[in-house]
Amino acid sequence: MDFFANLVDQANDLVWSSGIPIGGESIPFVVIILIGVGAFLTVRLGFIQLRRFGHGVAVATGRYDDPNDPGDVSHFQALTTALSATVGIGNIAGVAIAIHWGGPGALFWMWVTAFLGMATKYTEVTLAQHYRKVEEADSRVGVGTVSGGPMYYIERGLGPRWKWMAMFFAVMLGITAFLTGNGVQANTVADTMAVEFSDNGLRLWMTGLITASIVAAVILGGITRIGRVTSILAPLMAAVYSFGALLIILLHLGDVMPALTLIFTEAFNPSAGVAGTGVGAVLMTMMWGVRRGLFSNEAGQGSAPIAHAAAKTDEPVSEGVVALLEPFIDTIVIVTMTALVIIMTGVWSERVPTELTLGGGDLSYVSQDVEGTYSETDAPDGITILDGRPVATGAGAAQFAWHEVAVAEFYLDEAHSRPFTGTIFPARGEAVEATGVTHTSLYGPAVESGAPLTMLGFRRGLAPLGDWGHYIVILSVFLFGISTAISWSYYGDRCANYLFGHNAIFPYKVVYVLMHFVGAVVSLDLIWTLGDVFLGIVILPNLIALVFLSGKVGELTKSYFQREPWNRNRATD
Repeated sequence: MDFFANLVDQANDLVWSSGIPIGGESIPFVVIILIGVGAFLTVRLGFIQLRRFGHGVAVATGRYDDPNDPGDVSHFQALTTALSATVGIGNIAGVAIAIHWGGPGALFWMWVTAFLGMATKYTEVTLAQHYRKVEEADSRVGVGTVSGGPMYYIERGLGPRWKWMAMFFAVMLGITAFLTGNGVQANTVADTMAVEFSDNGLRLWMTGLITASIVAAVILGGITRIGRVTSILAPLMAAVYSFGALLIILLHLGDVMPALTLIFTEAFNPSAGVAGTGVGAVLMTMMWGVRRGLFSNEAGQGSAPIAHAAAKTDEPVSEGVVALLEPFIDTIVIVTMTALVIIMTGVWSERVPTELTLGGGDLSYVSQDVEGTYSETDAPDGITILDGRPVATGAGAAQFAWHEVAVAEFYLDEAHSRPFTGTIFPARGEAVEATGVTHTSLYGPAVESGAPLTMLGFRRGLAPLGDWGHYIVILSVFLFGISTAISWSYYGDRCANYLFGHNAIFPYKVVYVLMHFVGAVVSLDLIWTLGDVFLGIVILPNLIALVFLSGKVGELTKSYFQREPWNRNRATD
């Protein structure tokens, strides 16, 4: 397992760290390409995300729907299916991880990614609609009449010579669906439930079994059932979560401007971070903002176009303008709410009493360089603790870390009243007191990350009204995780359908459900990192196609807004 984890870390460094060196740091190629393509499309399409935002809202409401148009779901159902995949764990755990590693300034770069991503999302969805494959209705359960997405517009738009890239994309996205769209969701749900209900004996495998069963019950019904479920679930879960966040913001209205000031200041001049950032680490802040921004709104990833391709319309641009709403709703609105809660309540940098399991969990080991920056290191043979504090803490010394941040105090009890004296043996997963008594866990102040950090922010932010704020996050994580996994199953089965035909859809769904269970029980850090690796790879063929086909999108856009076909549907109402 250690060998596999090291392999994943190396692949992650290759994908997300390789880039252009600037001032001793490196801007990853993935970040450059993602922002570069978004900026290119924004200019190429004349800032479509600003000029046609209102029209997108009008189309999404169903004002111009024609039930006789080809497709499987309405504009609104296509939007909610895609939003169910985008408005999910990234809005709760993803932004928390971005702030944990990149500091408050990471939110600014998430905004940049979202704004540019609106043009990217418009482009890929318009192409998915234009080059989609419409078939006769199939009586088999779970087989829709429409297949679309990057694999189709790569092959049909760029030509047969590019089919290899279309197949590569389908393989990569099919695997990514198992991870970021499925395993990460299951992992975050299970982790959140375990943190909150561990005293009641709830185990990771129990949560995984429950959520996997729910996902299976929905996805076996195909895109029609998925569309019906998400059209109810997506607005409901967004409303519940947004209500809680808005309530916290209103209760701490005086802290909004200081929080926004901190976000802009830290974006360009980071002063100090919790895990990955340090003084002046602008590129670290940018990288984590873009990285988690991509995970959150999926613009450029090529996943959402698969859902939007199923919309009932014969006008590709009409679905493109609906799709550009997604990054705005997901990142500019909901992610910002989450970030403000975390920053205003101060929990992003706070140490809280934590049980420190010595044989796994969120345990790692870090060392500090002469400039004060921490980085992950190999586990030492032993760490000596005297009266609750590590003896060796200087530069180069390996230190016990929780969520990649060194722990400065160790206790034998949850109340932190009995300091530990003895030695921690990483290889054994044990701590041995000077008296010879052995422990498999200790206690100490540690930082949170992911969904538990957001949960802490909601709990702290709503404390004036009682101790119930964290239950909003628990409910939202449960609903978001399930809805995202449901929507991503459709993305994956379209990839399987493209590669192997209809007969591959059901086996893919079976494996998908099994992977959901596996995702719930593996390490949080491992599943997120593995997902990031494939996320960084899968966007490349899609972004290449978007650039080469941007001229076609320009033609379709000009024709659509000159003809104003929506007036035809409105006239027949």
